[in-house]
Amino acid sequence: MRIRIVGAGAMGRGIAQWAAVAGHTVELADVRQEAVTAAVDFVRSMLERAVAKGRMPESGLAAALERLVPLEDPWAPGPDVALVVEAVREDLETKAEVFGRLEKVLPASTVFATNTSSLSVTRIAATLEDPTRLAGLHFFNPVPLMRIVEVVPGAATRPEIAPFLTELVTGCGHRAVTVSDTPGFLVNHAGRGLVTEALALLEESVAGPAVIDRIARDVLGLRMGPFELMDLTGLDVTAAVIDSIWEGFRYEDRLRPSFLTPNRVAAGLHGRKTGRGWYAYGPGAPAPAAEAAVTGDPDRPVFVAGGDPAYAGALAAAGATVEDGPRPSARALVLVPVWGTTVASAVAELGLPADRTFGVDPLPPAGRRRVLAVTPAADPDAARDARAVLARAADGEEPYAVSVVRDTAGSVAQRLLASVVSVATSIAERSLAAPSDIDLAVTTGLGYPVGPLAWGDRIGAGRMLELQRALHATTGDPRHRPTRWLTERAHLGLPLTGAGTSPEDCAG
Repeated sequence: MRIRIVGAGAMGRGIAQWAAVAGHTVELADVRQEAVTAAVDFVRSMLERAVAKGRMPESGLAAALERLVPLEDPWAPGPDVALVVEAVREDLETKAEVFGRLEKVLPASTVFATNTSSLSVTRIAATLEDPTRLAGLHFFNPVPLMRIVEVVPGAATRPEIAPFLTELVTGCGHRAVTVSDTPGFLVNHAGRGLVTEALALLEESVAGPAVIDRIARDVLGLRMGPFELMDLTGLDVTAAVIDSIWEGFRYEDRLRPSFLTPNRVAAGLHGRKTGRGWYAYGPGAPAPAAEAAVTGDPDRPVFVAGGDPAYAGALAAAGATVEDGPRPSARALVLVPVWGTTVASAVAELGLPADRTFGVDPLPPAGRRRVLAVTPAADPDAARDARAVLARAADGEEPYAVSVVRDTAGSVAQRLLASVVSVATSIAERSLAAPSDIDLAVTTGLGYPVGPLAWGDRIGAGRMLELQRALHATTGDPRHRPTRWLTERAHLGLPLTGAGTSPEDCAG
């Protein structure tokens, strides 16, 4: 296939490398000829590196470079061009001008694809004489390594174009997911669950960025914490995406932005690229403050409120003195495994001693970390002792790190997980993407350890519904309300990952 790529920046040259290596003839064009030259040189260097590392034979390098054709004029006639991929800057007028000029010089059979990450595919297509020929083909940077591509039909796109693009993507070794033309498409939309909830936790002074990041990594098993991720992406970019998706979905509470970001963006605290974001970067930059040493009494007895046998058993297996009985002794620390609720409410409802009652998270941690939630009534010495007890491990095991956070409904990890699952089930509920594509896109595009719907199934749909109902009832915040997708599947005993029976299945 002969493919023309217009735009020789980071995305355009990555797409060119990907397609040329896969065996397609690639015309690479840009309004700046020096950008094309630089892009070809960059692709050559990447392929040479692949040869040096043994990932490509010399013959493959030569063949790929032979298929990469620098084009002096982006608007040159191309009777054999089957596909154009536009990769210019994110501006509707610029993209409309590119496709308008290409429409005059390329045959009607040429399929047009835009690599937009945030603009409406339908609105771009509407500027053409033939809007049916255009669809979205959203790659992620770096293209050769990020093996997921979103295929986005617009409202007028011909039905055969999405399968054509899907076949191209899979034939070149990447995975394709078909998604609706909605704000953020799929990956960026699904990714809002983590960062918006992390910002909400920070707004409420539940914990600082470093503590939330540690919990996200060591309890949930994420590769990067949400604040590390925002610093890597750039807070200016992240904030713009959050705002555009929230506005595009008509101010959906589940996607609500934080008041914290606008001032930080205005101050230039964008992250790695500016040297300072949620963390500091560059030579001489201070590292995040180390966690405080564990100094309490690990032998102080504990009482697990609510009779959670799994949590009590884990502590006992580590050598902790776990009391059994209807009430804690006068010296015992009281641990409450919260699930969508607060320690404060347990103190009031169960008549527990406020100064020595603490919250713990019953979610099994992915790493060696536990979380201790403290209320304003907590005795600091008792909190230090509770931290020491939670740090205990069975013989031969590494002790647990213990993060201390402010009491909040569900604690940190539960709120992050609930939000991730909630946004994904909202996407499924609206039929914006198939359940399997949601999980595929998120694991591939965002690097989560498991897809959000499969993650919810691991916990159990009924248990997730209990968590989200408790969060909603405890906080009164509509951002936590359960989706119909979750509620129905919990009631019917169905997995979150399954589409289930639709009216269309029963109509014929």
